[in-house]
Amino acid sequence: VQLQASGGGLVQAGDSLTLSCAASGRDASNYGVGWFRQAPGEERVFVAGIGWRGTSLYYVDSVKGRFTISRDNTKNTVFLQMNSLKPEDTAVYYCAAVEYLGTVGPNTRWTYWGQGTLVTVSS
Repeated sequence: VQLQASGGGLVQAGDSLTLSCAASGRDASNYGVGWFRQAPGEERVFVAGIGWRGTSLYYVDSVKGRFTISRDNTKNTVFLQMNSLKPEDTAVYYCAAVEYLGTVGPNTRWTYWGQGTLVTVSS
């Protein structure tokens, strides 16, 4: 499976942005997908995850209520809707996937990774 993350950009605090993670190479509908981010000088951290059916959702506390993860299995794509963006959300965002029918989260052993897309939030 190849993952392609896109949708990053430069926005102002309070703005919204939607990231996309498109999977190719095989049907990814049986895959759990996660979004991670890595701020400058920091480690990559888990942000949100979605199960293969789109019903098992996991968010870290810092994005709860502001970010929404969703998926369209007909398009092999997972989205991360980010609202009320803050300067501390500035990071390179990555998506990852694993063939797994359970709930995915920060401790999941991710198999596939996409390249990052940069999100910059100015104050």
